[in-house]
Amino acid sequence: MKIITTIFILLAVLIGSSLSAQQDSLNASVEKIIGDAKCSVGICIKHVESGERFLFHNSSKYPMQSVFKFPLAMAVLSLVDRRQLSLDSVIHVTKDDLLPDTWSPMREKYPSGADVKLSEILSFTVSTSDNNGCDLLFKLAGGPSEVNKYIHNLGVTDINIQNNEREMHADYTLQFLNWARPSAMAELLEILMKGTALSKTSNDFLLKVMIETQTGPKRIKGLFPDGTVVAHKTGSSGADDKGVTAACNDAGIVTLPDGTHLIIAAFVSMSENSEDYNDSVIAKISKLAWDYFTKTGK
Repeated sequence: MKIITTIFILLAVLIGSSLSAQQDSLNASVEKIIGDAKCSVGICIKHVESGERFLFHNSSKYPMQSVFKFPLAMAVLSLVDRRQLSLDSVIHVTKDDLLPDTWSPMREKYPSGADVKLSEILSFTVSTSDNNGCDLLFKLAGGPSEVNKYIHNLGVTDINIQNNEREMHADYTLQFLNWARPSAMAELLEILMKGTALSKTSNDFLLKVMIETQTGPKRIKGLFPDGTVVAHKTGSSGADDKGVTAACNDAGIVTLPDGTHLIIAAFVSMSENSEDYNDSVIAKISKLAWDYFTKTGK
């Protein structure tokens, strides 16, 4: 019995040492990708089926920007599941709801307002990152504090949602109050992937509109093979008048060739680099994860 116990202990030590070496190798590779660039980068990579996880600078609070539209959509769909709303609910959108100086494909389609189904507003908000659609959803959900409460009640507490798009648009500093740690965003993505919070209909709908995301094609998806399925949500602050980008983010679920799943939450913050450079950091780190988990056959 003592021999068996000793063998198990030795195996655990060997496995732990191997994983530690792999983590150190990934850490060094990420450091090499970032190089001397002036920016802060936070990463969580998790292979869902094996449970193997890699964290890089996870302790910081990174401004989410539009990544928060993913948890917002979850909160709204939870109201659909409770039959307080329906995907076919018609929402009266007025011209006053459509800010003229913010990103809004929905405003381009309905410049004077319209009666729009909830499903379409959700699609605009997630797939095209529509800011006006976002704030309409916040109204339906009871405001940022109610969305924040919903996410925390799921057990994901290292996410804070405090302000809507209109408020952030009016005050640059407010974006820093809407923050997340990469591991928390990855945890929420895993909840979505496993379908443990929403009904199957709502879960499938959200995955669909995230797969249809049009923004950030050069981020997580940038270096993947054509046809790779990625359900993701981006977030972008743009550069301020000093050329500093507070947020260039992407968070999503990647389906690997063997049918298993890789979750990547990548946040590039306070970057003095170009948008293309910020995108490339996320793309290269994502490809690094792809190579590691496909070659090792996790």
